[in-house]
Amino acid sequence: MPLKDLPPDARPREKLLARGPAALSDVELLALLLRTGIQGKGVLQMAQELLQIKPAADGAAGFDGIAGLLNATADDLKRVKGLGPAKRAELVAVLELARRAMTQRLQERTVFDTPNEVKHYLQLQLSARKHEVFAVLFLDVQNRLIAMEELFKGTLSQTSVYPREVVLRALHHQASAVVLAHNHPSGTVQPSRADEMLTQTLKTTLALIDVRVLDHVIVAPGEALSMAERGLI
Repeated sequence: MPLKDLPPDARPREKLLARGPAALSDVELLALLLRTGIQGKGVLQMAQELLQIKPAADGAAGFDGIAGLLNATADDLKRVKGLGPAKRAELVAVLELARRAMTQRLQERTVFDTPNEVKHYLQLQLSARKHEVFAVLFLDVQNRLIAMEELFKGTLSQTSVYPREVVLRALHHQASAVVLAHNHPSGTVQPSRADEMLTQTLKTTLALIDVRVLDHVIVAPGEALSMAERGLI
């Protein structure tokens, strides 16, 4: 049904202004961003179908929900009929604004004041990657974020993550502590034995320059695991 045919209090924009954004479904929020549908397909139907696109057998991008869609790249979105440059840019901009807002908050507040925010931040940064990425959050003496850097890519192990490089970057940032992070494209956040060994190696190495490893967060689409919360640090 076209938006103009809906009762005023059921239209996404009016509903948001009257009841707040939490009252809207994912489909309605996405429809607000898209604004218009395409010929033969209203914006609500288009939003619904967009959220339900699953990865194709040939490797073409799928989203399967709002998290997957908002982690999509502009190139991923090019494959979707009806998403022109303006709509693609707006969807990508939403995710980038979320990243920047969370970066600002972590720079202003100690990470231990907002442990879930750290996990959400890392999900935004890493969960959509199709290959493994190892990243480090460098923190100041008050455990506030100085910078995040992606240091290594590919299959991660003790031999592919070089402690010397992590040490050099920690010294560059004059960090007092770090949070390690990497993603599991397979979808499971359970740490492997290799993850545990790598964490201990980096913890021992960084201790030599008086830098503490506060946590190692493992990210997968839709979830994140803190090794510190599991008692593995």
